Amino acid sequence: MKTSWEIGKPGDAELLQKINTLPKEELSEQHLRFLASRLRMNIVEMVYQANSGHPGGPLGLADIYTVLAYKIMNHKPSNPEWEQRDRLLISNGHVCAVRYSMMAMKGYFPETELSTFRQLGSRLQGHPSSKFLPMVENSSGSLGQGLSNAGGLALGLKLRKSDSRVFLGMSDGECQEGMTWEAAMAIAHRKVTNIHPFLDWNNIQIDGNVENVMALGDLQKKFESFGWEVTVKDGHNLQEIEEAFAWSLAAKDAPRMILFKTVLGKGVSFMENNPDWHGSPPKEKDRDEAFIQIMRERDSLSLAS
Repeated sequence: MKTSWEIGKPGDAELLQKINTLPKEELSEQHLRFLASRLRMNIVEMVYQANSGHPGGPLGLADIYTVLAYKIMNHKPSNPEWEQRDRLLISNGHVCAVRYSMMAMKGYFPETELSTFRQLGSRLQGHPSSKFLPMVENSSGSLGQGLSNAGGLALGLKLRKSDSRVFLGMSDGECQEGMTWEAAMAIAHRKVTNIHPFLDWNNIQIDGNVENVMALGDLQKKFESFGWEVTVKDGHNLQEIEEAFAWSLAAKDAPRMILFKTVLGKGVSFMENNPDWHGSPPKEKDRDEAFIQIMRERDSLSLAS
């Protein structure tokens, strides 16, 4: 494992530590944009160093995970097993680079450990394992299992009268799996409203455009027909993201689904909306160009450590 993790501008690591001490209500849009840009740089560097992994999806999810980790979820990096914590599950586990980076930035483990991504013996495998890491609530694998996993966990917490909420990251491609719809039907039938799934709707999967592989039709109407309330939001608009989670958390009589319209590879122009970057690591020149582009966003912010 590397002893240093040089990402961003000098002083950015100290700025991150300062931000981590701020209460949620004091975090500004500038803070969140800084966090999202650091998240993206971590993702690019992790996949580059591993020469393996999925850069496109995690880059497209960086804004959502920033808001979720810093503004929405109740969790304690100093006490990962805190009984009252909110739970976060990922169904499309191949996007785990965004999760690992978020956890490191929040202080669950040092950012230097990101250099072990997808290496033998590392805790940071290509699909998260609940055996190895704090805050990892599910071990992922074949797509389509997450909504069922999260639904069962949320129902159990509800029966125990726990105030903990269950958040679930999903993908559009996994909606081609029948298990997703069985879970959607069961969750609505049992009125499990402490589950808060958010779906990455970028219309790209490993074999190409989702609509060409197996068209999903109108996802909003589809979930509504299964008894869900649904909203469609811009997955790169920080205010819309926060409002979407607030809407989901206000569910009373039916579960609520957030469909986030996202851009695969967001923040790196040559990766954006390109299926080739679903699961291909960047070469050195790609990494360098990606850093230049992401740093433009970082440099536009008036923040100092």
